Amino acid sequence: MSETPNITIPADLLPADGRFGSGPSKVRVEALDDLAATGTSFMGTSHRKPTVKNIVARMQDGMREFFSLPDDWEVIIGNGGATLLWDALSFGFINDRAQHLSFGEFSSKFATCTTAAPHLSDPMVIESEMGARPEMVADASIDVYAYPHNETSTGVFMPVQRPEGASGLVAVDATSAAGGLRWDPADCDMYYFAPQKCFAGDGGLFLALSNPAAVERIESVKASGRWIPAGLDLGTALDNSRKNQTYNTPALATIYLTMHATEWMNEQGGLEWAAARCDAKAAQLYGWAEAHELAEPFVTNPDHRSHVVATIDFDEAVSADTIAEVLSANGIVGTDGYRKLGRNQLRLSLFPAIDPEDTVALTQCIDYVVGELV
Repeated sequence: MSETPNITIPADLLPADGRFGSGPSKVRVEALDDLAATGTSFMGTSHRKPTVKNIVARMQDGMREFFSLPDDWEVIIGNGGATLLWDALSFGFINDRAQHLSFGEFSSKFATCTTAAPHLSDPMVIESEMGARPEMVADASIDVYAYPHNETSTGVFMPVQRPEGASGLVAVDATSAAGGLRWDPADCDMYYFAPQKCFAGDGGLFLALSNPAAVERIESVKASGRWIPAGLDLGTALDNSRKNQTYNTPALATIYLTMHATEWMNEQGGLEWAAARCDAKAAQLYGWAEAHELAEPFVTNPDHRSHVVATIDFDEAVSADTIAEVLSANGIVGTDGYRKLGRNQLRLSLFPAIDPEDTVALTQCIDYVVGELV
């Protein structure tokens, strides 16, 4: 393994905060300070007591406000993140057969999960090449249509929508999208995510925003007699969520930080403010890449490019891995390309907590490093 080149980026070029990871993401220092200021009153207390349940209620209410959810939607919470929720959806949400759009690492994982489930029929998996996205197809055998709002591994955006003429429910994986991309609750039945990206809340928790049709499906599958492990029982998660708690002990820091980020973004203007902030950073970053002699956006169709996770390819004349290593040595972290994609690429988050000025500074630092390497 070669040594990282000894390149020092001038201090006047560095961003104020060098965290650009796509998850876990930058957590605002103000949120950490507020959590620390709770002292002995929050951390280390029971999640079934008012001290914690009140914070959970603030988080749930903040989500309802942020996403402008109809009054009859539920904010279901549980431990384990979106990866565990795929198992829970396989046990307690899909009746028989799902359709998956597979166009990256994370969308393919859910498809793999339901393919292996012995109690479900083989899913319909519609794939596309990396850097592009496929289209849903209505099919009478499908009772759940599943796809990501944003494919975190490749930086491809997928609009939230129902397949025309479909009768099945629509479940959208929004882990890297929720909080940074616009969507309309009328266009899906469940919008689920973990909060360690746009909501800067760290990992270990899932939130599943669910309309009455999704709730009815959860309840009907549970009532069918299908065996469901207790920790993966969405009916149990629903019952506990209505009490502002999780079935088993959660990471209290994650809940507090998620609540704090939600209230902060609501104070700034909610989803429209957050999405516009991501739009502006995406325009700046993709514009910089398009004008660069040695870089270009990986996603060729501008309409498919994510505004929360950007993937930038580099010419073979310079190693993106080396750029990332030099940036990290200078305190700019989380810029590595997704490991399984295997491209000469940087992956850069544009989440709401990242200041626009820092995104500009990041491009200037990359320019400086590239100039030193070539």
